[in-house]
Amino acid sequence: MRVQTATRPGTPGVPNEDWVSTTSHRSGTGGALVVLDGVTPPPGDDGCVHGVPWYTARLGAALLELSASRRDMTLTQCLAEAVARTAAAHRSTCDLSHVRTPQATVVAARWDEEAVEHLVLSDSVLLLVSPSGAVTPVLDDRLDALRPAVRELPRAERVARIEALRNAEGGFHTAAADPAVAELAVTGTTPRAAVRSLAALTDGASRWTEVFGLGDWAGLYAVLRAEGPEALIGRVRDAEAADPSGTAYPRGKTSDDATAALVEF
Repeated sequence: MRVQTATRPGTPGVPNEDWVSTTSHRSGTGGALVVLDGVTPPPGDDGCVHGVPWYTARLGAALLELSASRRDMTLTQCLAEAVARTAAAHRSTCDLSHVRTPQATVVAARWDEEAVEHLVLSDSVLLLVSPSGAVTPVLDDRLDALRPAVRELPRAERVARIEALRNAEGGFHTAAADPAVAELAVTGTTPRAAVRSLAALTDGASRWTEVFGLGDWAGLYAVLRAEGPEALIGRVRDAEAADPSGTAYPRGKTSDDATAALVEF
C-alpha cells in the first residue's frame, strides 16, 4: 500500500485550516483516512477563543482514532462521537451556539480486507478508483445545488447568501458542535476487491476540476497518481495566479487552503 498526502495554506504565513492524516494496521491490510476543511469565519467574533486550526486538529484526531480503533461503530457514529468530544473540549470556554463556531467539511474512509467504507459531509470530495481504472466521485452535492441561484451576484453578496444557508434547513451542513450532523453525511461501503485506490480532496484542491475545468475527475486522479498531491496543488496555485480577481473563474477566495491525499492498495 502507498499513501501520499499534501496540504498547503491558501496564503503563505496564514495558518492552514485544513487537516489530513492516515493510519494503518501493522498487517498492512487495513487503515483509515481523514481529511477536513476548516470553515474560515467572516471577520469578527465567532464565539471561540481557540480558532479553526485548533478545531480541525482535534476533530480530525478524534475521528481518525475512532475510525481506526472502533470497528464496532459506523463512520457516522465515529463522526458523531468525534464532534461530541471536540465540543466538550471547549464548551466551558466558548459559545458553541454561535453561528460561526469553528466547523469543517469532512471526508473519512477506512478499509480492511473485506470492504472500504466512506463518509463525506459538505463540499470536500472522495474519489473511488476501480481495478479497471474507472473513477467514481463521492459527493455531498447540497452546496453545489445552491450555487446556480447566486452565481451572477457580486462576490461578497454571493458568499453572504451561501453562508446564510450553512447548517440551516434547506441548506447544506458542516461538522460544528452538534453531533446530529453526522446523520446527514453521505456514506457507503464498497467491496475492497472493487477498489484499487482512493483519493480525498478539500475544495481548494478539487478546484482543478470544479472551478478551473482543467480536466474531469479521471484526469485529476491521473495527475495525482503520476505526479503526486503536491504537484496537483501546484497546478491549482498556477490557475489561481492566472486569474487573481476571480473574473474568469468566480470563487469565494482567490486562493484557498488545499489538501489532497492518495491511497493506493
